[in-house]
Amino acid sequence: MPFSFADYQRSASVLHARLGGFVPEVLLILGSGLGGLADELEGAVAVPYREIPHFRPSTAPGHAGRFVFGYLEGRPVAVMQGRMHYYEGCSLEEIAYPVRVARLLGTETMIVTNAAGCVRRDWAAGDLMVISDHIKFFLDSPLRGENLDQFGPRFPDVSTLYTPALRKTALAAASELGLTLREGVYCYFPGPQYETPAEVRAAGILGADAVGMSTVPEALAARHCGMEVLGFSLLTNMAAGILDQPLDGDEVIAAANAAKDRFSLLVRRCVARL
Repeated sequence: MPFSFADYQRSASVLHARLGGFVPEVLLILGSGLGGLADELEGAVAVPYREIPHFRPSTAPGHAGRFVFGYLEGRPVAVMQGRMHYYEGCSLEEIAYPVRVARLLGTETMIVTNAAGCVRRDWAAGDLMVISDHIKFFLDSPLRGENLDQFGPRFPDVSTLYTPALRKTALAAASELGLTLREGVYCYFPGPQYETPAEVRAAGILGADAVGMSTVPEALAARHCGMEVLGFSLLTNMAAGILDQPLDGDEVIAAANAAKDRFSLLVRRCVARL
């Protein structure tokens, strides 16, 4: 069942009541194994998704399933400690729902992260990538159905979905920290099965540098409602067929944990420079 603008307003009002006059400038969506950044907020207020009308719980491993509001590098932020995925049975509209609610809270910028498989043979597992663009094959969209004009136009332009100025900020921040930051295209697959070697080869031929199962629905919704978008992929593993070995979900969580300190440093520096 599609959501009405009143549904979004109801969810936002529940959060307004919990937060008082706090207005998050930045929305951070943290991917698999990367939720620890929420524990670094000052003056944190946590709100489980189950306490917010119309929010779906997050069931993926490594996703706590709550909003955490507070200050990071002196900036008021909202952190999604865990997200919803299409493979959990959510519609793309349900996945994007929290982004629109954050917009009603006053959020202007979204930083979204994910754990992804690396397609490039000249890159390595453990690399960080700032997303320059994405490829989405399957037909559904979080904007499908009646357009909510209160958020944005019927046919939004996404030629610069991942804000170029924010990408430059991320690359400059990585350089300051002495971190290697790749820049590339993210290819969105629905999951929950990992991509086949043939799909990975096809994605590479079409220009993808990484493959994963998240981020794109939230990015589309954010752009539709006028938010600036910065996206990062932590390349936790080489994608299927790149190495002669099976893929393992535990490997993804372990790689994310190994990279969490430098990843957190990068995100914090980006927030400080916004």
